[in-house]
Amino acid sequence: MNHRAIALGLACLASFVTSGAAAQGLRPSKAAGAGLSRTAPAAPSFPLPEPGADTALRQADYIVAVVNSEPVTNNEVRARAARIAQQMVQQGNPLPPRDMLVREVLERLILEKIQLQLAREAGIRVDDFAVGQAEESVAKQNSVSVAEMHRRLAADGISKERFREELRNQLLLQRLRERDVQSRVRVSDLDVDQYLREQQSAADASSMEINLGHILVLVPENASPAQVAERQARAQRAADKVRAGEDFAAVASEFSDGAEAKTAGGLLGMRPVDRYPELFISATAQLPVGGIVGPLRSAAGFHVLKVMDRTTAGVPTMVTQSHVRHILLRTGPQLTESAAAALLADYRRRIVTGQADFAELAREHSQDGSAKQGGDLGWANPGRYVPEFEQAMNALQPGEVSEPVVSRFGVHLIELVERREVKLTQREQRDMARDTVREKKVEEALTNWMQELRGRAYVEYRDAPR
Repeated sequence: MNHRAIALGLACLASFVTSGAAAQGLRPSKAAGAGLSRTAPAAPSFPLPEPGADTALRQADYIVAVVNSEPVTNNEVRARAARIAQQMVQQGNPLPPRDMLVREVLERLILEKIQLQLAREAGIRVDDFAVGQAEESVAKQNSVSVAEMHRRLAADGISKERFREELRNQLLLQRLRERDVQSRVRVSDLDVDQYLREQQSAADASSMEINLGHILVLVPENASPAQVAERQARAQRAADKVRAGEDFAAVASEFSDGAEAKTAGGLLGMRPVDRYPELFISATAQLPVGGIVGPLRSAAGFHVLKVMDRTTAGVPTMVTQSHVRHILLRTGPQLTESAAAALLADYRRRIVTGQADFAELAREHSQDGSAKQGGDLGWANPGRYVPEFEQAMNALQPGEVSEPVVSRFGVHLIELVERREVKLTQREQRDMARDTVREKKVEEALTNWMQELRGRAYVEYRDAPR
């Protein structure tokens, strides 16, 4: 492996530092402290170079394009093209023709230049502490120390300063995209409903499960019209009571002739939908959890159905939840990330040595809506927090307190209180579906935004890259 693999990782590092959070390092949520919440992608692995790797890229340089008066050089294009080619080889993907790869790389670099210029004009800054944390992340992924990582990079012609500058640029890009794109994406209930319908229509019926509450009013064979009318009226009274909010089990016990009325409160139990009668499936397909339908007529009699629970296609039903507390210090002209990290490191020392209580420090110092609750963020499903926050949280054992963690919203101190395995409620499944829809909308919005930036920029092509 050579430095191309790790340098390419700089572009991939975007997945470590990006998400659609609105504030405080959490993703949008109604809970206190919301602003820290999407499933955090796993940190990518970047192999480090061995000393003495290829140095053939070093040659006389020249300008291949000018972007709003800033040049793009031939060596920049060659180096990036080599990184991408190296990754494609490692992944076993066929390489495109070189001229095609070089043209694509040039366009990528032009887009990056445009975005970096916009970030700097907007006054977006990345503190040395954030760059240092990103450095540590890359080193950890390669199971080496930061010093050893720098040694290997230097042996391959990549200085510590150059490496840190590329990291800083990637962080700048992500903060700009969060400000101009991700924070502005909204997902409506209609968007979620449409996604779930699409998932359900595409899902194998055997993979879907539903729990129905069932009230059966039997109609005897050869029943007279009067008997049928009386049975239907009885079923209607049961349906009216359930719709009025009366306890389903109590109504089932009073009205239902079904065997499950007395033993299970009228519940048929969670089972694949293909194990229900087609009448039940079609009647409840469009109902939300809690929805009621009936009376429905079948050969057996009249049925009243209530959707008690339903798994959502494409969304997990069992997850590991985390219960955390945090202290957030917002950064700005009056408080740099480095200074905030130093304060939080001192808080951590006091907490770990028993000189201070996490909740008390959070109430006193945290600049987050959860401060009044002692920094308590409650239980969270995977993907609620932005990747940098979630990565640090996932590395903790219950009772442990993290080192200071920087995000685009400030610097955090995180305590993992406990973890648990739970079955998601229908509402929680919808929340996870909402995150999925949001990520898709972010991708679309990001593509459109980049096209708009490219259209407004001045780009002059010079000599073709080689």
